[in-house]
Amino acid sequence: MPSEKILKQKEAYVADLREKMLNSVAGVVVDYMGINVADDTKLRKELREAGVEYSVVKNTMLRLAVKDSDLAGMADTFTGSTALAVSKDDAIAAARILNKYAESSKGKFSLKGGYMEGRVLTLDELNAIAKLPDYKGMLSMFAGALTSTLSGLAVAMQAYVDKAGEGEGDAA
Repeated sequence: MPSEKILKQKEAYVADLREKMLNSVAGVVVDYMGINVADDTKLRKELREAGVEYSVVKNTMLRLAVKDSDLAGMADTFTGSTALAVSKDDAIAAARILNKYAESSKGKFSLKGGYMEGRVLTLDELNAIAKLPDYKGMLSMFAGALTSTLSGLAVAMQAYVDKAGEGEGDAA
């Protein structure tokens, strides 16, 4: 039986983990087995730069952290080697970065589950979110769409002006 001191430490850890998960906008659970040290270092650096907190977590601790919360539906993904990536600000950063590594690892490193804004995501939903561009990419897509719309409007207006100009020449 663990000592009282160890039990208190574990309870504090679970409470901290629960608070971290419930106060984040998104999180992703991965099976990190098969990633080498060099790739893990690059992955952690990229996640850190994106504002994502990544750590290896014991499955039992995760189960206790999500118990009796909206995230309890994720408990069945807490098997095998498990790491958790939590983002406080960017809802898609963790999924996007981790999915990139999962695709390049050829099945050794894989996404197991995730949540966004307090809702548990299916693996299909998580993969779809992971394929969305980052904030800068979305801004450039928006700017491109806006530019094409405005240029189309300018062409239509010019055609109208040209047509109106032709009508004036016929009357003279």
